[in-house]
Amino acid sequence: MNRTYALIGAAVATALLTACTTSMPTSAELDKLTQDIMARSFRAEGQAKLDRLSPDEDNRLCAESDQTGVALDPKVAQAIEARNLATIQPPTDGKFLGDWKQGEAIAQSGAGKTWTDKEGSVNGGNCYNCHQISKEELSYGTLGPSLYNYGKIRGVVNPGSAESKPIVEYTWGKLQNARAYNACSNMPRFGHKGILTEAQIKHVMALLLDPASPINK
Repeated sequence: MNRTYALIGAAVATALLTACTTSMPTSAELDKLTQDIMARSFRAEGQAKLDRLSPDEDNRLCAESDQTGVALDPKVAQAIEARNLATIQPPTDGKFLGDWKQGEAIAQSGAGKTWTDKEGSVNGGNCYNCHQISKEELSYGTLGPSLYNYGKIRGVVNPGSAESKPIVEYTWGKLQNARAYNACSNMPRFGHKGILTEAQIKHVMALLLDPASPINK
């Protein structure tokens, strides 16, 4: 992969040197050149598809904001959140929680979405890459907040109660499509992008919210 990027960089540099003999290309022309080179340099294999070379509009807007350092216009951010909120659907059987033990295995697994992963193979959530979840895990990321005691801190004693409904539904929505609540969230859109199945998301829900989960002990 590093060699591929090196070749892309070399190709872009060659194009720039050539352009210097005439006139410098515009930013739009450079973007198109880069996209053309990348399109010729990558192929669809395993779970890695070429759609990664064409980000959706929300990704494009957020990437542009990140690159320029200019915050999104509040109205644009609200529009992104509204679009993504509209994608969230409740569980098909009305049940939000699965098995926390399976949820822990999913949180630990970083499998999926690479060219070495066969189509149809099971993805993991890779949750520890960004969050602290269990005190037993010695290694975890800090890009996202700690989720230790997630349900306990939020007062979820009975996930099926009316009192717990708002946090249960919010957590479900966050796992389905985080951009519904934060326009440029770095959190994967697990449900919306088909990274995790509905059953897997239920198991992660149980890991976070089930009082029996060691996370809430």
